[in-house]
Amino acid sequence: MRRFDRIADLRACLEEWRRAGQRIVLVPTMGNLHEGHLQLVDTARRCSDRVVVSIFVNPLQFGPGEDYDRYPRTLEADCAKLETRGADLVFAPPVAEIYPRPLAESTFVEVPGITEILCGASRPGHFRGVATVVAKLFNIVQPDVAVFGEKDYQQLQVIRRLVADLNFPVEIVGVPIVREADGLALSSRNGYLTPEERARAPLLYRSLCQARDAIAAGERDFAALCRRQRESLEEAGFRPDYFEIRRPDLGEAGPDDRPLMILAAAWLGRTRLIDNLQVP
Repeated sequence: MRRFDRIADLRACLEEWRRAGQRIVLVPTMGNLHEGHLQLVDTARRCSDRVVVSIFVNPLQFGPGEDYDRYPRTLEADCAKLETRGADLVFAPPVAEIYPRPLAESTFVEVPGITEILCGASRPGHFRGVATVVAKLFNIVQPDVAVFGEKDYQQLQVIRRLVADLNFPVEIVGVPIVREADGLALSSRNGYLTPEERARAPLLYRSLCQARDAIAAGERDFAALCRRQRESLEEAGFRPDYFEIRRPDLGEAGPDDRPLMILAAAWLGRTRLIDNLQVP
């Protein structure tokens, strides 16, 4: 497995692969890899000749007071895991390589509308940072395919819109959420949970399942259903950010819409958890 931290070196390697007619897949990550990330790599391996994994903690998608400085950086351990899963190349650039100018003076990419709801409403500027770094990575790597996890469902929809609107010749592949045995969605931020919080954390997924089951049983008052689930989470010690039912494109859902997405975000202690579930 090769490893680069400079764009010029990365591009020289990728050009060799392209001349050989090889299909290149990109898996963008912020590192601190867990089994969910590694399943993205497994998916990439199945649909490509070469798998490139980027590891970059993107400062542009963290707001004031968020966890950019303390976000876990475990590059050596990450590279060891990636090598066992057959990744061909790791691109781990320093911030100055991606943003050579101060962030306030840098060009950015913004996807309107879809970035202003759900996580975008409570994290202003977050998806601008996501869209900008993904656009830059697509330009740097020029992959045939890019693989993303469905746990960050809104992010996945933002990237699909970005690709369509800016005509990137990149196929976007989503990979289902990987969960612990008790239902908790795998996340790099789960390591922030205390043991007591970790024991309670699966209640977020259970609340999604309860909402799904209620809809399957005929519930049509989505606003009341979401309100009940938020109240239940509050009683369990969470601070809900949102609990909403939407169409798969994240538009407002009506009672007869199918399929549906149930999306939730909630704080448990100092950890912000997000999750989602589809209603077929």
